[in-house]
Amino acid sequence: MKHKLLKRTLPCAALALSFSAAHAAGEAKNVIFFLGDGMGPSTITAARIFKVGEDGNLTMDTLERTARIKTFSNDAQTTDSAPSMAAYMTGVKMNNEVISMSANTVATNPGRDANGNLGVNNCAASNGTAAVTILELAKAKGKSVGTVTTTELTHATPASAWAHICNRNAQYAIAAQLVPGGAGFNTALGDGVDVLMGGGRNHFTPFAAGTNPAGRADGRNLLAELAARDYTVAANKAEMHAAAAGKKFIGLYSSRSHLEYELDRTATPPLGEGASQPSLAEMTVKAMDLLAANSNGYFLMVEGGRIDHALHGTNAKRALTDTIAFDDAVKAALDKAKQTDPTLASTLIVVTADHDHTLAINGYGKRGNPILDINRSYRDNQPNRDADGNTYTTLVFGNGPNRPNVRANLESATVLADNYLQETGVRLSSETHGGGDVKLLATGAGAKAFKGTMDNTKVFGLLKTAFGF
Repeated sequence: MKHKLLKRTLPCAALALSFSAAHAAGEAKNVIFFLGDGMGPSTITAARIFKVGEDGNLTMDTLERTARIKTFSNDAQTTDSAPSMAAYMTGVKMNNEVISMSANTVATNPGRDANGNLGVNNCAASNGTAAVTILELAKAKGKSVGTVTTTELTHATPASAWAHICNRNAQYAIAAQLVPGGAGFNTALGDGVDVLMGGGRNHFTPFAAGTNPAGRADGRNLLAELAARDYTVAANKAEMHAAAAGKKFIGLYSSRSHLEYELDRTATPPLGEGASQPSLAEMTVKAMDLLAANSNGYFLMVEGGRIDHALHGTNAKRALTDTIAFDDAVKAALDKAKQTDPTLASTLIVVTADHDHTLAINGYGKRGNPILDINRSYRDNQPNRDADGNTYTTLVFGNGPNRPNVRANLESATVLADNYLQETGVRLSSETHGGGDVKLLATGAGAKAFKGTMDNTKVFGLLKTAFGF
């Protein structure tokens, strides 16, 4: 009897050992990679205080695994978005402005087309070689793949997942890399990226002087070409929600440029095309629904891209609001994934940033003082003042356009307004990226490997390992 019992229990034990070994290796069926563009540590802290106070937590704060990421590029202490995102996607350290190419690739400036629009590809065929991306590897393994962004779909961060080019600004050529069978298609994408969402419809549609002045000079309608390849094409939130699973999908929710800032998208009435644009959380959940139709799993990249743009403009209120919208998308993805995978045993979620900014948090404000307000003392709740006796805000920038020759007294009504631009130390036309390390937070299958201080290129290897590639 004992021998019979032993024979019956051995297969179960072997299965348990096999299961444990698979999860020890960190293999994930699905990977969702969240990128808050420009979301440095100070931006996260300020957004947390703005939303839930000093002792509260954003959803991303609750992820149990953390790491510190070095972000320098191949040729600069402070990176541009293109090589920093490409480092995550390819494991290669490349030059500023280069998208997913070898380290020796030179960022050749793009030219202008016949209509005067910047974006013509001037990359020589001999200028570097393509660096394989994690999205391309996932596609080759039979997984579905997607990118979601609040920027133009052809912008540096989303493009780094699926395009290869020597300069991020050649956006008409970047768009062509998405169209299966078309001129310029990136054949490493197989039958094409399965889910695409963002802005910048002009890079996909023909030039028209009155209605599409930043359209394609070559006359191609890439959206029509994608539709002919059985893509569902959507232009607004309603069409996105109506899209059925089982087909590839592209949603471009602005006729030109990026999606609205979250503060403007939800304004009453919304500005521009904001009324018809989905939130980042809505796009993320819809992308997960569409990608999950593949039983082999998926890779999804989600970018909160307008955090960066607001920081460049030294408009902290919009930057913090977009950071919170990004965090809402993280929460929506966690909730959605746990519906079918309660312990995230087969799903890895990573949240990080491509670079820092020069946003700083001034001391010594009172706990509970509104983070966007003038700085008030923890001693007596009275406004803190500079050496000349003037009030100042808690949030400032190291550089940017808003540096007064002589500082004036600041009032709460002024600094709490939507369009207030924080003061800066060095006067520049636009605030720059910062060179500091950024945070990485992770949960789910393979998350234990994300720890300590690491170069951004090392993340690519951990994503591969998580997938079991």
